[in-house]
Amino acid sequence: MDTLYISSHPDDFRSLLPLIAAEFCRSPPRIVHEDPPAEVARSRPALVIAGAGGTVLTGASAVSWYLAKAGNRTGSDKQQESQVWQWLSFAENELMPVACAVTFPLLGIMGVDKKLQQSSRAELLRVLKAVDETLAPRTFLVGESVTLADMAVAVAALLPFKYALEPADRKSLVNVTRWFNTCVNQPQFLKVLGKISLCEKMVPVTPKPSAAVSATPTAASEAATPDGASANGPPKTEAQLKKEAKKREKMEKFQQKKEMEEKKKMQPQAEKKAKPEKKELGVITYNIPTSPGEKKDVLSPLPDSYSPQYVEAAWYTWWEKQGFFKPEYGRKNVSEPNPRGMFMLCIPPPNVTGSLHLGHALTNAIQDCLTRWHRMRGETTLWNPGCDHAGIATQVVVEKKLMKERKLSRHDLGRENFIQEVWKWKNEKGDRIYHQLRKLGSSLDWDRACFTMDDKLSYAVQEAFIRMHEEGVIYRSKRLVNWSCTLNSAISDIEVDKKELTGRTLLPVPGYKEKVEFGVLVSFSYKVEGSDEEVVVATTRIETMLGDTAVAVHPNDSRYQHLKGKMVVHPFCDRKMPIVFDDFVDMNFGTGAVKITPAHDHNDYEVGERHKLPFVNILDENGLLINVPPPFLGMKRFEARKAVLQALKDLGQFKEVKDNPMVVPVCSRSKDIVEPLMKPQWYVDCREMGKQAADVVRNGELKIIPDHHLKTWFNWMDNIRDWCISRQLWWGHRIPAYFVTVNDPSVKPGEDMDGHYWVSGRSVEEAREKAAKRFNVTADKISLRQDEDVLDTWFSSGIFPFSIFGWPNEVYLHAVVRDAHGRKMSKSLGNVIDPLDVITGITLEGLHAQLADSNLDPLEVEKAKQGQKSDYPSGIPECGTDALRFALCAYTSQGRDINLDVNRILGYRHFCNKLWNAVKFAMRTLGEGFVPWEKAQLCGSESVSDRWILSRLSAAVALCDGGFQAYDFPTITTAIYNFWLYELCDVYLESVKPVLSKTDSEGQKQADICRQTLYTCLEVGLRLLSPLMPFVTEELFQREDIDRQMEFVMSVVKTIRSLRADYNLTKTRADCYLQCIDADTAALVQTYSLQIQTLSYSQAIYPVVGGDSTIPQGCAVAIASDKCTVHLMLKGLIDLEKEVTKLTAKKGELEKQMEKMKEKMAKNDYKEKVPVKVQEADAEKLRQNETELQKVKEAIENFRKMM
Repeated sequence: MDTLYISSHPDDFRSLLPLIAAEFCRSPPRIVHEDPPAEVARSRPALVIAGAGGTVLTGASAVSWYLAKAGNRTGSDKQQESQVWQWLSFAENELMPVACAVTFPLLGIMGVDKKLQQSSRAELLRVLKAVDETLAPRTFLVGESVTLADMAVAVAALLPFKYALEPADRKSLVNVTRWFNTCVNQPQFLKVLGKISLCEKMVPVTPKPSAAVSATPTAASEAATPDGASANGPPKTEAQLKKEAKKREKMEKFQQKKEMEEKKKMQPQAEKKAKPEKKELGVITYNIPTSPGEKKDVLSPLPDSYSPQYVEAAWYTWWEKQGFFKPEYGRKNVSEPNPRGMFMLCIPPPNVTGSLHLGHALTNAIQDCLTRWHRMRGETTLWNPGCDHAGIATQVVVEKKLMKERKLSRHDLGRENFIQEVWKWKNEKGDRIYHQLRKLGSSLDWDRACFTMDDKLSYAVQEAFIRMHEEGVIYRSKRLVNWSCTLNSAISDIEVDKKELTGRTLLPVPGYKEKVEFGVLVSFSYKVEGSDEEVVVATTRIETMLGDTAVAVHPNDSRYQHLKGKMVVHPFCDRKMPIVFDDFVDMNFGTGAVKITPAHDHNDYEVGERHKLPFVNILDENGLLINVPPPFLGMKRFEARKAVLQALKDLGQFKEVKDNPMVVPVCSRSKDIVEPLMKPQWYVDCREMGKQAADVVRNGELKIIPDHHLKTWFNWMDNIRDWCISRQLWWGHRIPAYFVTVNDPSVKPGEDMDGHYWVSGRSVEEAREKAAKRFNVTADKISLRQDEDVLDTWFSSGIFPFSIFGWPNEVYLHAVVRDAHGRKMSKSLGNVIDPLDVITGITLEGLHAQLADSNLDPLEVEKAKQGQKSDYPSGIPECGTDALRFALCAYTSQGRDINLDVNRILGYRHFCNKLWNAVKFAMRTLGEGFVPWEKAQLCGSESVSDRWILSRLSAAVALCDGGFQAYDFPTITTAIYNFWLYELCDVYLESVKPVLSKTDSEGQKQADICRQTLYTCLEVGLRLLSPLMPFVTEELFQREDIDRQMEFVMSVVKTIRSLRADYNLTKTRADCYLQCIDADTAALVQTYSLQIQTLSYSQAIYPVVGGDSTIPQGCAVAIASDKCTVHLMLKGLIDLEKEVTKLTAKKGELEKQMEKMKEKMAKNDYKEKVPVKVQEADAEKLRQNETELQKVKEAIENFRKMM
């Protein structure tokens, strides 16, 4: 029978889970409420498995899994097993910590910090809400019956349900509450937990002992009655009474201690001693001089603990120099057929001006682990880097630099000189993002890096524009665009931030000394022509009334039916404006009458189109008023806001102003208020492309991963709008379109907005020929003016993958990264996280300093500082690249949004340390003389533990393989994490320690098999982890590799020493030629040539690849391994004749000894009279003599060849 050692504490969740799992077993274990013997295990719970050679499992997860597996409660197939593992991990790593943080203060186990408890409670509800959503369509977490998943999560939620979740909380968690009640009322749960009373009010409590102990079948007897008899059974034994007396004695001492503590509290407190500082995470640096591209030193001992700075040093430049990231690696050229397949991927090009943010980090973590996985499968693999020219951002950066350093504007320089300045900046500063990508470990082929302004890509952009223009997909039109007066350019919708206001707010605007008022609704009246009537309208942008050309009302609004066909009079000019009737008006909002400004409002634009209203543009490109009467003419737009309001008051047409919640469009680049402005621009007709993009997904030609993004995809593609691609900049791809002027009176002059007068061409000559043909004139009558504008950066970035690779067959869309509270990352909230700060760590003061360098106003800076102080009171600890990458991949399970918690990333840094210690222990366990089998395979003598861990390894490999193919990264991270932490470290390494310490011959045999199993787990486990954590796995794998390499080196050294001994080279140093089977072996010999030379007392070491003809004459020969033969140069070092004479004498002596031994062994009574052990010794002596004689003969032969 198995034996389970567990705690007797009623709320010890580590013991409750195995106890419940045991209840589902057909043969439950014997349960002991004591610490296990020291030689068995060091902690509880511990399960000693009967009939398995003393195998011991420790840790709640491992023990529970074993017991649940025995009770068929770990899922019905591999997929369900994986889901159960994930829930087990979720319960231990996400739910349990926050449950303890909430309930431990209530139970008096830890002090009460109200702020911490409140935030922990909010986090608990968030975690349970996620479970609640999962359970909405389900009875149980996995499958149709109770599994270990339900047991683990229910036990983790037990304390909150008993002490913290009030009725209101449970009402908001209806699915979780229903499921929890279902679980805890199962007979197996009841037997362990007893009847659970749910919390009514969250208050400090002194929990009473529950049925956790007494209800278990093999628990200790119930408390003794005064007469020494149990309440329901026979009198207790003397041993039981003694045990209880000891318990009472301990309880009395405990009470005395508590009383002493209470007395101390009542006394005046002495000055507190300073607490020792909390131990910081160890920082160990790599200080061995290593030139960039040189291989990192791996011969020195591993540091005691994991440190990212040490581990991540020097590897990347070596990877690059070795060419590992190139698709040509390991083959003659990239076009050589590869039966394993091909994988090609291009980076979504980041801005050349940019720096890494967590969105980049997530994208690159996903792309790099995919690339590394495909590369490890032997496929021809290319991940192509590149960046875009970031038209607006780059131009702004260089313009600011020019003004700061030389007090020049771009207009002072002129277009050509300014573009040269931008290229100069790009060549000096533009590769910063590439350095940061290297820091993330991104395995990109840097020799193929592309820039959207490179000739090849520029040609693709030009060609795309010309073809699409010729096909009519690109066209010219005058429409409303998002205009930034500061940038003097149109910007895209995604470059417009929507700033929500709840009411009157003063905002800073570039170019204005004072803040400008927003968030108010101003009402004023228009006089109806020819009557005393007036129509009251309202607006949030009062200055735009100068461009009004109509008033609109709803066709069914009875209040205005009598005004059909009437006009209103503009108060500041002689403009008469019609009252139009249009369905777009909401007659229940305000007065039901709306002012119409077609040239400066998107909705009004459409009304103007429908009713053929005049479009009066009142703003120029700088935001100054035009086409308006004095005194407003030439005013800045927001100065005109005040002037118009005052003028309306003077006329008596102002009615009121009130707070109005609204959204203000802000340029993300310049922080200016975006103005809708009428401009002739180039547009892409996206309807047909949108339809095609939707159709190829619907018919399966293109796959969107994960498929929950399909709804978003179809929403965008089915409702797509035409795209404005003109930008009023100098830096970028200048639009290859030319306005045509025909110097012929028969052709009337054209207007800028008329597409008929625009042609596109690859050169001026081509454009002139097109124009001449279109207008049926000779080329000499054509004058051309190239459009000054450039294309939107995304026109080139959008075709970036196609210009490199062609059409893709899969698109993976990942989530948006938010902070730990689910908020969008924003500088003003102080929650923007630079991934490099997570990698290297940063103090709170350092975070504050970053805010000082930002363009936030002082109030926003202070608000942001408070946000940083709340989230990172001690700054951000150094987590390392590997932990960040692993966390980001693990987070992709959260769907559309990722709520990133730095503490979880730190948890994965601790996982790296666990990994580090496990490999260090394993390397010590394997020992110096360990040689792995050529191929991992079962020998048939493996123990239960060996077979179990190999089965778990196999399951992890299958889950990872399936996860990579399905882009299911959480399955990959969970499988790897669980294997290393819960199966290999917590279970296998602990269970095999007694096996490895055995000294008898059978025990040694079992230990050898155990070592082979352990090596297989390490080797495959590191390979599994490598795509996600490339640095720590490289460091550890190379150490394993070094062990194997040193085995080879020592075999060579021993062979040379043996030859030296054979030829009596005691003091003389000889040259040594090592004949290698291939170039890799020769390179290995070259790497360790100094060590071989020193340890073998050789004069020099020469690695050689080729036949015997490459070896000089006069060498003694011996085979070191199947890959290397030793040739020791003897010629000129010894007296050949003398050595031959000595060896000939030795040959004769050996032959005499052998002849004598053979005569002895040939006697008739030898086998009957001579003891078996003597016979064995004689046979061994004869074999040794034969071997020695053979060596002597070979030596004589070699010497004679040298004479």
